[in-house]
Amino acid sequence: MNDPGFSYETRPVRVVFRPGAARTAPPEEADRLGLRRLLVVCGSRGESTARTVARALGDACAGLHTGARMHVPADTAERAVEEARAAGADGIVAVGGGSAIGLGKVIALRTRLPLMAVPSTYSGSEMTPVWGLTEHGVKRTGRDPVVQPRSVVYDPELTLSLPVPLTVTSAVNALAHAVESLYAPDTSPLVSLMAEDGARALTEALPVLAKRPGDLDARGRALYGAWLCGTCLGSTTMGLHHKICHVLGGTFGLPHAETHTVVLPYVLAHNAPAAPGAVAALRRALGARDVPGALWELAGSLGAPRSLAELGLRPSDVGAAADQVAAQPYANPRPVTADEVRAVLGAAYEGRPPSTPEV
Repeated sequence: MNDPGFSYETRPVRVVFRPGAARTAPPEEADRLGLRRLLVVCGSRGESTARTVARALGDACAGLHTGARMHVPADTAERAVEEARAAGADGIVAVGGGSAIGLGKVIALRTRLPLMAVPSTYSGSEMTPVWGLTEHGVKRTGRDPVVQPRSVVYDPELTLSLPVPLTVTSAVNALAHAVESLYAPDTSPLVSLMAEDGARALTEALPVLAKRPGDLDARGRALYGAWLCGTCLGSTTMGLHHKICHVLGGTFGLPHAETHTVVLPYVLAHNAPAAPGAVAALRRALGARDVPGALWELAGSLGAPRSLAELGLRPSDVGAAADQVAAQPYANPRPVTADEVRAVLGAAYEGRPPSTPEV
């Protein structure tokens, strides 16, 4: 190994991974954590699954809050915090995708209550200490160990009803965590192994799921990949891709997973010359030499959006978004200027095939 050195920190989290776990594991995990009054939180789309979890908890369920929204608006978070306090909750169970888990994290941040997660998409947020909150059109993020779920219940059966378009964009969202962890300044050999295997699992599962959405083995493979990619996100510092997506979501209201799907190939093409190790790992995982092009082709061939214009961004928003992204320094393998971000966003706005310099 030629690595000049690294640091790696892991936080205590228990993972339960098996089909059917959502119906049996939550009360077992609550008992293990000594929790007796849990508020279950979800969004409107995940309410049915959340009610299943609430029923499984029985008397340990202190209530069901269904108000989770994308990008965790501040007023939404405040209402949920008030409900948790009014219910006398001693813990939170977030059920659903990134919106539900994001809301659970902000409740945990404000109340210091322990959090459990039952994810039903591939967002990966459940494996990180990263929280996000949108207020006055700006999405803020931070890290705090208190928001990382103490227990995560992965049940591939929960993803069976995930529509194919959301399956694709949610999986590419997870893949973005692996990509940026490979060139993060605080990456490590263990993170690199998880990122490569996570990317391989997701990209192998997606074509199968596009043809056979009910294939439980492929669902499990995709969820395994999302777990690995989420762990990578929790262990490293994200770069240009995540900064762009936070701005496009928090300020311009673009949908989370779809935005990640459109932007990722263009950011990877931009960073590739400064990240040959990351590109080499992704070439192995995807079995393709032109990795940005392969990602763009894979997502598009499975029906995912290919341009920010399709997601509702206006031409006049490109410059404003670029200025906001470049306004604060953050980790990235290539220096970031407003002009460079504008070029990346311009290509993503049009949706043309990404230009990939030789690495």
